[in-house]
Amino acid sequence: QYEKSVLPLSKSFNLYCSSVQTKSKKTLAKPGVKNIVLVDGVRTPFLTSGTTYADLMPHDLARAALQGLLHRTSLPKDAVDYVIYGTVIQEVKTSNVAREASLGAGFSDKIPCHTVTMACISSNVAMTTGTSGMIAAGQCDAIVAGGVEFMSDVPIRHSRKMRKTMLALNRAKTLGQRLSLIGSIRMAHLTPELPAVAEFSTAETMGHSADRLAAAFGVSRLEQDEFALRSHTLAKQAQDSGLLSDVISFKVPGRDMVSKDNGIRPSSMEQLAKLKPAFIKPHGTVTAANSSFLTDGASAVLIMSEEKALAMGYKPKAYLRDFVYVSQDPKDQLLLGPTYGTPKVLERAGLTMNDIDVFEFHEAFAGQIMANLKAMDSDWFAQTYMGRKTKVGTPPMEKFNLWGGSLSLGHPFGATGCRLVTTVAHRLQKEGGQYGLVAACAAGGQVT
Repeated sequence: QYEKSVLPLSKSFNLYCSSVQTKSKKTLAKPGVKNIVLVDGVRTPFLTSGTTYADLMPHDLARAALQGLLHRTSLPKDAVDYVIYGTVIQEVKTSNVAREASLGAGFSDKIPCHTVTMACISSNVAMTTGTSGMIAAGQCDAIVAGGVEFMSDVPIRHSRKMRKTMLALNRAKTLGQRLSLIGSIRMAHLTPELPAVAEFSTAETMGHSADRLAAAFGVSRLEQDEFALRSHTLAKQAQDSGLLSDVISFKVPGRDMVSKDNGIRPSSMEQLAKLKPAFIKPHGTVTAANSSFLTDGASAVLIMSEEKALAMGYKPKAYLRDFVYVSQDPKDQLLLGPTYGTPKVLERAGLTMNDIDVFEFHEAFAGQIMANLKAMDSDWFAQTYMGRKTKVGTPPMEKFNLWGGSLSLGHPFGATGCRLVTTVAHRLQKEGGQYGLVAACAAGGQVT
């Protein structure tokens, strides 16, 4: 009997998964509900933005991930019922990047595709839309979900005044009207608008929020640097040992073949200590080294009903069992979603923290991870803010992000969720575990 399960957590996103290999202690199969399985997952190498992928477009990366999934699974190109992709900062020319990437990868043009966005958990939404909204509902038997982010070429707009002038020029009917509008242009009109890196509702950057959160929970600079070093060290070990098998090789047109993530850089505590605060200066504790970096990359997973997967001869890697999305105050609890989402998804599954063999949490900032761990270990926080009698409890570090995380592997906003779920499935197989749990925070104070 195979029973490896993966749970996603919320906005925070929380996802719960179970293994398809180990002998089951407890099955989470529900009578009359389809078993939904992860067949396989792949991703392009995650690269620091502005490097080898710099001349591409988002759909190029998404297409590469889809082609890698087709090659990995030998999936017939017309065997999928639907394709869903997540992304955050959209390229205006390919707003439905799922469709453009699907066509480019050679999937049948009869397969519908759509694109979703929910900040850093966009590909989580893609997966859960496909599982609960399509497969569980009987609309589909096989879907591909994925995500892509391309920070090397984000859309930069003209100022609003300039946009209004240009639109008015387009409507102008006489030469006099056009000359009058052109004459109204001032130097201030030429100032471009960059994509916002701040919360719209609070006008605060996520890094600034992470710094405040770390201070509120008494997370020291030393603790953050130690966790960042741990992430890079474990990622390097996993990379050198061939454990990051979800990474596919990608020949970048006109450039080199890329086969590895390029942001993994083990350092030393002495080197990390030399960096200055990046957001709250001069006394903040969040630095470039203990934060995730701007990343280009794409991911893709093949999800099917168990019946369909077995009929096609696949050996699934994990069951996708349950998930929750939660939201908090985006001002003071922007990054605390995993603390709120974890107990909810465990309660839905009838499990405890002790039942989970593999934990994979998104590492937006080392301070965010450490603050969540402290909140989860606090009876006071549980009673004061969560309406719980006792604390959630913390994941044992010997089960936590053992192959590195977003701090070291990189964080293409729209693609990270699929990486997390695929990593849980691979770790369950490698470590002989049964249950895995994914948690990821996102902008807007949300989590899955």
